[in-house]
Amino acid sequence: MGTDIHGLIECRGLPAGVSQETLADFEPWSSDATGTSWITWAELAATDWNEAANEVDDCVHEYRRSQDGTWELHGRNTGLDRFAQLTGLADPHALYRAGRVYPEDTEWPDADRLFRVGRLRRKHAVPDSEWGAVWSVMRTLAGLHGDEGVRLVVWFDG
Repeated sequence: MGTDIHGLIECRGLPAGVSQETLADFEPWSSDATGTSWITWAELAATDWNEAANEVDDCVHEYRRSQDGTWELHGRNTGLDRFAQLTGLADPHALYRAGRVYPEDTEWPDADRLFRVGRLRRKHAVPDSEWGAVWSVMRTLAGLHGDEGVRLVVWFDG
């Protein structure tokens, strides 16, 4: 798939000393939960968010200019009609898997946007638009309780 980024931590299960509230929230999911783990703010703060995936992404990345003029990821396999015009790709299978058709770092500039074949970065897996509020709360709590005193506990519906 090309989106493979090694995990920050192994599945650790629930942490020692987890709160009764968290246990109560976890209980209904416990038989179906996967990926149950936790991470401290210290570990998150030390993360290299620009770390690239192990492989080139199958999807073409669409970038748009940010206010400071740099290219910012807008989406994966977005704007495919325009991308098809720029590349001449007609086969839908090839269009949706441009990362397998073109070499890494192949680019197609298109006015205020850019299409590129490349690797995702860790920050794209957890974008600020979805996780920024969590990071903000954790950062604030770490200022009060220390970086090791704040942790995020997660589990996923299997």
